[in-house]
Amino acid sequence: MSTSLFWKVGAIYGAAAVGLGAFGAHGLKKRISDPNKIASWSTAAHYQLVHSAVILVASHHPVASALFTAGMTMFSGSIYALTLDTERFRFLGPVTPVGGLFLIAGWLALAFASKGSAVARFPRF
Repeated sequence: MSTSLFWKVGAIYGAAAVGLGAFGAHGLKKRISDPNKIASWSTAAHYQLVHSAVILVASHHPVASALFTAGMTMFSGSIYALTLDTERFRFLGPVTPVGGLFLIAGWLALAFASKGSAVARFPRF
């Protein structure tokens, strides 16, 4: 995947994280009264926002960016679905920790990137 594609993914996922976080803080409370579910939603939005920003910085590193994209989709996406309807999306329960492992793998991909690799350069705007 190209740098510009990961740049777009990071920006779109970032925008979605802000919107989903706002929904969790305001609209979700009208549907769900369980404070643990509200906290889970907030965690999902937080992780999505942080990793969206990381994709923007690391968009020149395709392996890390792909791992972060997959991790956010699985981790945050499964939490959003489980928060909205636990029974209907129960099958997604095991997806959450797998998504977390992908996020960790993305960080490790950055950690072990060679010093002169594309990840060491900040993206040009």
